[in-house]
Amino acid sequence: MPYVFTNGIRLTYDRWGQGERVLLIMGSAAAGRVWTMHQTPALTQAGYQAVTFDNRGVPPSDVPPGKYSMADMVADTKGLIEALGAAPCRIIGFSLGGQIAQELAINHPELVRCAVFIATTARPDAMRSAYRRAYRALADSGVELPGEYEAAMTASQMLSPVSLNDDETASLWLDAFLHSPSGKMAAQGQLWAETADDRRPALRGVAAPCRVIAFSDDVVTPPHLCAEVAAAVPDCDYVEIQNAGHFGCLEQPDEVNEAILEFLKRTD
Repeated sequence: MPYVFTNGIRLTYDRWGQGERVLLIMGSAAAGRVWTMHQTPALTQAGYQAVTFDNRGVPPSDVPPGKYSMADMVADTKGLIEALGAAPCRIIGFSLGGQIAQELAINHPELVRCAVFIATTARPDAMRSAYRRAYRALADSGVELPGEYEAAMTASQMLSPVSLNDDETASLWLDAFLHSPSGKMAAQGQLWAETADDRRPALRGVAAPCRVIAFSDDVVTPPHLCAEVAAAVPDCDYVEIQNAGHFGCLEQPDEVNEAILEFLKRTD
């Protein structure tokens, strides 16, 4: 894979198709190739060039030791955009990637033509903070949970009841989680990359057009927290996709792609 050196590390990336560039920023512990299952084919078919990459902590990008900050992740992405000469570009961020995209829009508006924030939040509420503390405590403990336990817990947190209550669908997902590195505490350094304070006041200064996509059954970043992001950004709308959990990009890809493409075409 091609790579750039930025912010003291190597980031691997890939490009798909030709046309106006769209940078896709993945969430915690996941590789950029996750986008290629559904989103990059839709983007390239619509005439865009999709750029995916692996965040620090996800091989083959560098895996620096220690705990990563949100500032680290934002600086990495900023450096990638600049190294590729892609600014200002369209940005799509999922979960942690959505928080990175928010920070780019707030602090580096010259890099952002427009942005789609998927399943993301602007503040650390009590329950999401508890999740992070729990995952960090587990990482610090050195305890390795049985794969079957992690797969079941990941499925219950990341998927809609529509998927969980269908035996065939649930079995496929459980098998995928069991054999996925993300089910084995991958990219532990990313657990410390978070929005530490309420970013809604700063989001009120974002000038780029934005869209927030939320998932009706998401317990990781529930719709009401996603809606807060949309309400804070002056030029932003909100789309809620039904029958989808946190992994809604994979559970309901057609609806997600439609929401992304309609927004991008409107901002051409």
